[in-house]
Amino acid sequence: RRGKEATHEEDEDPANAVVDEVLPPEARRAVFEARCKPGDVLRVTSRRGHHLVQIVDVMGDVRALATLKKSRSREPGSGKTTTGTARTALAGTTWEGMDRTIMADSDRRQLYYSLETMGCQMNAADAERMEGQLASLGMLPVAQHPQFAIADAEPDTNAGRRRRRRADPLPDLVLLNTCSIRDHAEQKLYSHLGPHALRKRQGEDVVLVVAGCVAQQEGEALLRRFPEVDLVMGPQYANRLGDLLEAVGSGNQVVATEGLHVMEDATRPRRTSTTCAWVNVIYGCNERCTYCVVPTTRGIEQSRPVESIVQEVRDLVAEGYREVTLLGQNIDAYGRDMLPRRKFSDLLRTVCDVPDLRRVRFVTSHPKYMSLGVVDAVADCPAACDYFHVPFQSGADEVLARMGRGYTRQKFLAIVDRIRQRCPDAAVSADVIVGFPGETEEQFRETLSLMEEVVFDSVNTAAYSPRPNTPAAEWGEQVPEEVKKERLARINVLNKKHAHRRRARMLGRTVEVLVEERNIKRPQQVMGRTTHGYVTYLDGDIEKLRGKMVMVEIDTTHTYYMTGKIVSIEED
Repeated sequence: RRGKEATHEEDEDPANAVVDEVLPPEARRAVFEARCKPGDVLRVTSRRGHHLVQIVDVMGDVRALATLKKSRSREPGSGKTTTGTARTALAGTTWEGMDRTIMADSDRRQLYYSLETMGCQMNAADAERMEGQLASLGMLPVAQHPQFAIADAEPDTNAGRRRRRRADPLPDLVLLNTCSIRDHAEQKLYSHLGPHALRKRQGEDVVLVVAGCVAQQEGEALLRRFPEVDLVMGPQYANRLGDLLEAVGSGNQVVATEGLHVMEDATRPRRTSTTCAWVNVIYGCNERCTYCVVPTTRGIEQSRPVESIVQEVRDLVAEGYREVTLLGQNIDAYGRDMLPRRKFSDLLRTVCDVPDLRRVRFVTSHPKYMSLGVVDAVADCPAACDYFHVPFQSGADEVLARMGRGYTRQKFLAIVDRIRQRCPDAAVSADVIVGFPGETEEQFRETLSLMEEVVFDSVNTAAYSPRPNTPAAEWGEQVPEEVKKERLARINVLNKKHAHRRRARMLGRTVEVLVEERNIKRPQQVMGRTTHGYVTYLDGDIEKLRGKMVMVEIDTTHTYYMTGKIVSIEED
């Protein structure tokens, strides 16, 4: 989006003469001045008549939105300050089209990074995008440092075992991708950040980056607690990491938490799997649940254009991926922020129609918005996995109202009934919170009774944790911690009972399993999942089976996994 002054200058640019016949200046001006988002289709008028214009992307200058201040690293034992090698290399970032490469320092030292991700699938997807940015800068994961290979290769001549490393190589850049959904996750950041901050206080050359929801929540306050941090960035900047690191390389301490439209990726994510991939379809959340920090940490809803999503999926299939999971904090809200409005059920059908794509999953559904059309799409599309994740949070209407969830127990059960009617064998999982402020024993029992009525395949359970900037954190009637722990223990017993029962029904069946990885506990086995999302282990060579669809006869079932024997393997 550009201002009027810049637009008028563009009108007079001779280079745009060729565009004038297709989209005259007055039409372009109307588009630039509109409040539009990626995916919107606008109708504008010019001397040539009416024009339909689709907005593909909205560019933004992230450095202009970020807060910058000069920052220096301190040499140990002195009052001097210095700019480190890693920071200098970032300052040397150059552009060649859309590809960045780090300008190496005088000794051409390769730079390495470490990245730790906490939290949900959205954070996992953000991490892949940020790793793609770091790869485009020429950095490598610290696990690829030659010192690891040397230490692994050289045996200890005395013991006949691999020699223990004297000291593992330390990364030049440390990135912590954070979660703030519960206080425990937030405290985890501070414990992990401490040793890296100490390195910097001792004068070591390291760039510290805090990304994700805690970064968005705390902003500049995080720098006051840990002044050693170089970059604080919210989730909406995940695919602009390279731009922000360039500012860090210029000697700045950067805070990027202002709202902006999430641009399409200019670099490719560094996927952690070669079989299954995350695909973002909508960012942010417009709901205002009284316990939740997501709207303040991930911003307003921003749906991606259908064309961008479908092209990403097509590219993944061309690379050999068999399964995609469509991601959204509130995926059923997809398209309601677009002009004209779209529906998630239509997007789901479109993605399922991509040739050679074998499986499609999606998370997370919201009972307030989940349409029966989504259930019908799963029932109708062969590629759609028979799996639904629909958080109910509480079984008591009074608690749901205080949570601001916007639906009732009856509405949730109606959704489950529709799933059971159209997809009788489907798996249904959920989230639940116990000990919400004011929750009585009777209301907690209503949650247990809802679980008994539905019999979920799995439920992510949690005791209520007060979060900053949420109404419920300020209310009276906070449930005592010992009561929350007792209720959590009771609900977990029921959860495990139901999970075991749901998997036990698979005993003796022959089911399709997509092989993903090696079983790290038993290397002679591989791990895959059924369409229900059930983890399944079976004997086999991962190098031969990774990415294969295999038919497996289930011979053992447990609470959260199954085992079986291969009946047949798909042919190449």
